[in-house]
Amino acid sequence: MKYFALIGAAGYIAPRHMKAIKETGNHLAMAYDINDSVGIIDSISPESEFFTEFERFIESAWQRKRDPYTALDYVSVCSPNHLHHAHIAAGLRLGCHVICEKPLVPTPALLDELAKVEQETGRRVFNILQLRHHPAIVELKERVAGTPRDDKYDVELTYITSRGKWYHESWKGDPRKSFGVATNIGVHFFDMLHFVFGDLQRNVVHYLDEHRAAGFLEYQKARVRWFLSIDSNDLPSSVQGQQTTYRSILCEGREIEFSGGFTDLHTVSYQEILAGRGFGLEDARHCIETVDTIRNAALEIPARNEAHPCLKRHLM
Repeated sequence: MKYFALIGAAGYIAPRHMKAIKETGNHLAMAYDINDSVGIIDSISPESEFFTEFERFIESAWQRKRDPYTALDYVSVCSPNHLHHAHIAAGLRLGCHVICEKPLVPTPALLDELAKVEQETGRRVFNILQLRHHPAIVELKERVAGTPRDDKYDVELTYITSRGKWYHESWKGDPRKSFGVATNIGVHFFDMLHFVFGDLQRNVVHYLDEHRAAGFLEYQKARVRWFLSIDSNDLPSSVQGQQTTYRSILCEGREIEFSGGFTDLHTVSYQEILAGRGFGLEDARHCIETVDTIRNAALEIPARNEAHPCLKRHLM
């Protein structure tokens, strides 16, 4: 049994990590968050220590480290995006392997810095890239790899996840902390596209604001029109008033259904990490480079057949 600590225990994604720790037969020994709305711990690991001050959390972790029977093995990081780098480095320096949510860090330079800390500590960083484990995505990857063709696949990616006014009052609505819509809600989709279609060859941004982002990506094996939004007004009329999230991947006009099981892949990710098959820093590099480019790109007018259909009304 491995001993885990969790940083960011009050966040939206933290319960999936708690569940994954429990379901892999391990123990959540410690948790930290500046907010104390963490009652879910009672249903998963009621004996866990909990801290609202990082200094006390770190000191307790160091005390545990003196005894091999209580020392932490892993630190899981679910904190706000802008704190990932510091929290990952702290976990490594405690002598732990670190499992971190997406986006791992915002820039390739910070990825290189974490590689140095890995070398200094002899511990590793693993990124949750759960779509790589989704059966529908794995099937698509195998189909693309097993079907040689001279031309590229035409792909359309749409992800709309409605957020209320609270979003822009939280850290997620602050681009200095979340790094914007494309990074915060899109990074795992960009990783998935690379995973299936190969290296990125062209990255064009057509639209970018605090609610949505859109552009065109060309990979070795695909041309992708993409659109991301947190505005419910962008939901297709067929689902408005019925659901708040819409995910769609069209490949050559064929829908790839991957909504089912989307939230149940953290345990699989933990199983793979614990078995020595986790995704490390270099696995995350491609999607980090992609979102870094998107954030800093000059907007371009869409070329013919490269604009996502949802973008049309925002360009008028």
